[in-house]
Amino acid sequence: MGPHFWEYYVRHIQDPGKQPLFLLLLGFISSFLFIRFSVRMIRRGTSWWPGNVTPGGLHIHHMVFGMFFLLFSGVGTVATVGTYPWLDIFGFTFGIGCGLVLDEFALLLHLEDVYWSEQGRKSVDAVIVGILFTGLLLVGYLPLGVTPGSHIKWRLIVIISINAMFTVVTLFKGKFWSGMIGIMVPGVSWVAALRLARPNSPWARWRYARSPRKYARSRRREARWHRRTDAARQWLFDLIAGKPTPPGVRPTRAHLLAERMAERLAASRHPEPYRSYLPLDEQRIRRLARLNRLAARRAAPASATAPAGGELSAVLRSTTSAAGARRRESAARRRTVAAGRRRGTACVRRGSS
Repeated sequence: MGPHFWEYYVRHIQDPGKQPLFLLLLGFISSFLFIRFSVRMIRRGTSWWPGNVTPGGLHIHHMVFGMFFLLFSGVGTVATVGTYPWLDIFGFTFGIGCGLVLDEFALLLHLEDVYWSEQGRKSVDAVIVGILFTGLLLVGYLPLGVTPGSHIKWRLIVIISINAMFTVVTLFKGKFWSGMIGIMVPGVSWVAALRLARPNSPWARWRYARSPRKYARSRRREARWHRRTDAARQWLFDLIAGKPTPPGVRPTRAHLLAERMAERLAASRHPEPYRSYLPLDEQRIRRLARLNRLAARRAAPASATAPAGGELSAVLRSTTSAAGARRRESAARRRTVAAGRRRGTACVRRGSS
């Protein structure tokens, strides 16, 4: 099997000049799988696996390293004028950078640490789209069905335009994957564009408002088929990237420990309160704890300046007697109002007696 695979590789990858693209795809997939394995070990709190990179309490996300890989490979390719073997090396490093950056695509999109939330699934979508595009380019497809070496003709331009129009309609109908595949493979988006839209798509809001029958059919189809495919896709994404943290659930102990250490180091350097990128529930807990600490600090000077010995006991007795007198006066007023008498009359009677 080894010689046959090598012959296939030389014939279909190396001879056509696709080796840099193949190495890019290999680096892309390898870096994504490695970083997902790493973050899942960190999330689980495995003792033998190194944790997050936090120099000085600052959590450095792996997309920062991915950006360095992208810059390094891009500048290196231009500096070496795309010559071999540098083109293969920089193609592999560029794929590593793509995997690291797109794995945190949701963080860049939301400008918030949503890695383990439901919004973080956009990163997995971006990675799968990137791998799909690169794989289709590797096997010989080009966008909108153009093949290498083909002559541009009017018929081809018309087909490309029609395919682009159907792809846009497919995306508006909420069929993301059909639209993405239809860009590369003509015909997929044509079928998806002619079928009913998904009930939550922009097309359904625009077109099905005046057609209740189509909207009802769309909802029935969504309940029958799309929910099953979404459940299968959710299971696959959970298997690849790990389950997201449900809303309202506290983070793991490893995550809390890392954030607590970062917060202490940042608080020692900055006098103002430090707010880390944590879930909303955890932010409320931290805010309440900080308020409790501030209240304890404010109460400490008052207790330190309080008199000692006999003076302290006299102050306590006077405070207790004053509080008791106020409670007795309040009780007398409540009894007077409850009995239907006015407060002034009650006061006159008590004075005359």
